[in-house]
Amino acid sequence: MALDHLFSPFEIKGIHLANRIVMPGLASFLIQSDGSITDQTIEHYRKRAAGGPAMVIVEACAVSPEGIVSPHQARIYDDRFTEGLSRIARVMRAEGAVPAVQLHHGGRQTSSRVIKRKPVAPSNLPCPTISGDVEPLSKEGIQEIVFKFGEAARRAVEAGFELIEIHGAHGYLVNQFLSRFSNIREDEYGGDLRGRARFSIEIIREIRKRIGLDFPLSFKISAQEFVPEGLTTEESIEILKVLVPAGLDIVQVSAGNDATPEWICQPMFMEKACLSGSSAEIRKALNIPVMTVGRINHPLVAETVVRDGVADLVCIGRGLLADPELPKKAKAGNLDDIRICIACNTCMESIFRRGRVECLVNPTLGREKEMEIKPAEARKKVMVVGGGPAGLHVAWIAALRGHDVHLYEKQPQLGGQLVLGSVSRYKKEILSLLEFHKKQIAKSGVKTHLDFEVTLETVRKERPDVVVLSTGALPIKPSVPGVDHPIVIDLQTILNGEKPAQVKTVVVGGGATGCEVAHHLAENGCPVTIVEQLPKLAQQLESITRKVLLRELRHYRVRFMADHRLSRIEPNGVYVLNPEGNEVFLEADAVVLAIGNRPDNRLYNEVQSLGIPVHQIGDCLEPRSAKTAISEAATIGRAI
Repeated sequence: MALDHLFSPFEIKGIHLANRIVMPGLASFLIQSDGSITDQTIEHYRKRAAGGPAMVIVEACAVSPEGIVSPHQARIYDDRFTEGLSRIARVMRAEGAVPAVQLHHGGRQTSSRVIKRKPVAPSNLPCPTISGDVEPLSKEGIQEIVFKFGEAARRAVEAGFELIEIHGAHGYLVNQFLSRFSNIREDEYGGDLRGRARFSIEIIREIRKRIGLDFPLSFKISAQEFVPEGLTTEESIEILKVLVPAGLDIVQVSAGNDATPEWICQPMFMEKACLSGSSAEIRKALNIPVMTVGRINHPLVAETVVRDGVADLVCIGRGLLADPELPKKAKAGNLDDIRICIACNTCMESIFRRGRVECLVNPTLGREKEMEIKPAEARKKVMVVGGGPAGLHVAWIAALRGHDVHLYEKQPQLGGQLVLGSVSRYKKEILSLLEFHKKQIAKSGVKTHLDFEVTLETVRKERPDVVVLSTGALPIKPSVPGVDHPIVIDLQTILNGEKPAQVKTVVVGGGATGCEVAHHLAENGCPVTIVEQLPKLAQQLESITRKVLLRELRHYRVRFMADHRLSRIEPNGVYVLNPEGNEVFLEADAVVLAIGNRPDNRLYNEVQSLGIPVHQIGDCLEPRSAKTAISEAATIGRAI
């Protein structure tokens, strides 16, 4: 498919966009706790702008101290922040992208631990996902925040941004006023549609006072909230009909709020361009350009969105974290060289668990300068043992640096756990990560040896300068009676790419793998029970993906038995111990063990005895996530 529509120009209020790709505001977590912009922040935005999008919208900038949702949020509520923001605007413009900025107030969707006071809100309704009381805004308080939005817009213009966006989505303050889900006021800022829209109208008018009529102004809206009393596309259209005349030039159509984050940062379960329906309806109903978001992770998907009139511009956020050069590669026709975002939501998980944004497919995210690829000082013969995600990545990076790299895989195909992990319908996109790496190792000159099990004698014969072991892990087999009965089926047999037999199945292990296998079986018609010894299932999964996966499992009527431990396996089922220590029998035709893995590190000590430098990465060191394995591989590949 040609990408003529995606790479056609567009104009907004005299601002020229070279194509239809926009990077929306995404938290970088590269802002200092005092709001300072660092060289890391600048490089992050420079890299995204240099990759070829027409416009980059800088992450949500707080217009007021009590509106901050994280210590690492960008700020624009004081003149002292202007210079740092102007550095971002200048570097983005120098790379050919239109610099834009998003103005934001968190409202009730923050914590008193962050802002050292009660969060403010339209009504006395606390955030459904953050504990703690809130302070309903008085009319004077509302006017103060309206004024602060205006002042923030003034600073944005002074900093050199060429488009301003009001964040009116995702359950933050502006969205809170718009929605009956969060606004039960009985004064002129609540009640009917026009009352709930009044706060937004006043913000738009205040901003227009500062920026004039010719400066482009955008509004981001959650067209659907997917909660009782929440916004629907129909109501959002009516809201926009009163907001646009107040001074809007373009609308960004998103979805979700604090109670439905799966519609803000959609996991693998969601269809690509999943918000295109509401975007198309809004574009049809309003005489105003529309941007749309929502799982637009590939240029061909983006092309279809523009070609079919769904939206004028496409917002690619996580896709530009995964591969900042996506637009340039697409324009050049090098689609196979794009690292596609697989919607694993590692970026979200790392923010909440580690305090910084990370990416499974792009280990350099947030460390662009540190992770620059530099030629090796001396060319070495590198033997990589294992063609899973870690082995593929380290082989590619080492070869890029000029090493003579030989990759050995004992299976007849590359991929390792990526192959098994991509069998389920909703995880097919993992294959894009495998195909990307296969393409890169071929282009970089890696010599691949398939169906080849490496032994100590192989290492002696090949005489490498460096050995990297990425031999993966072996499944753990529990020490219980009956574990060798024919009823027990391994994961490789279940995830062999064929439709599983529709038989009553017990999955032992309710971690991420167990739940994903159970979903695959249930989706294919198997009655499934999950047995898990811990109190909760899939605890290590990213929270949004976990929420949707558990909802899917309930939809397929999968039975959950948390706090139960496998006792023994019989030819017709299993006995498990309940929390009281009593045995319960579960009838089954098949039992799948998914209780974890142990490192396959048998070669390590043997290779060490040869005196050859040897590295272990991935599961052979310790079973862990693909993200961690690839990150380790990226570091070692640059260090050899």
